[in-house]
Amino acid sequence: MLPALIALVAVPLLAGCAPEEADPAVANAGYEAGDGSYTSWGPGGRADAIDLTATTYDGEEISLADLRGDVVVLNYWYAACPPCRVEAEDLEAISKDYADQGVTFLGVNGRDDAATAQAFNDTFGVTYPSIDDRDAAAVAAMEGAVPLNAVPTTVVLDTSGRPAARILGIADDATLRGILDDTLAEG
Repeated sequence: MLPALIALVAVPLLAGCAPEEADPAVANAGYEAGDGSYTSWGPGGRADAIDLTATTYDGEEISLADLRGDVVVLNYWYAACPPCRVEAEDLEAISKDYADQGVTFLGVNGRDDAATAQAFNDTFGVTYPSIDDRDAAAVAAMEGAVPLNAVPTTVVLDTSGRPAARILGIADDATLRGILDDTLAEG
């Protein structure tokens, strides 16, 4: 009887140690996020270039104006966000795949201190920098140009720094790669 009771208690506890699947239903459980839908704007329908100078968690100052000529991916995230955890490894892989093609990835985190953000990056293997946006400057920079209705939100800026696309919620690998390919093809 005792071994059966131990098994009844141990199985659920051990199951809790298994890695979480990247199931959107799990990622969004008890959390309101975007649905992964995206909006893109053709070159003639884009807002003006986004102006932003901010500081990364490593203390480096980054200006979007200095990145003109690159396609820039801004991923708005924070460490306790379940869908942000789901997409982190895919975003890192995409950032590496496109790094030599003139694509720069920047995280934008409006909630976490440096230690929390670094712990997230260490856990998920994220190597591109993140902006410490607790002053909401990166959110304000998008005001009037790109609505940021959910976390995570991923914004792709063209080589002129203008918003080319936005993904609300988890950035699907194929969708983001397609957006990057289209934006790069514009020249």
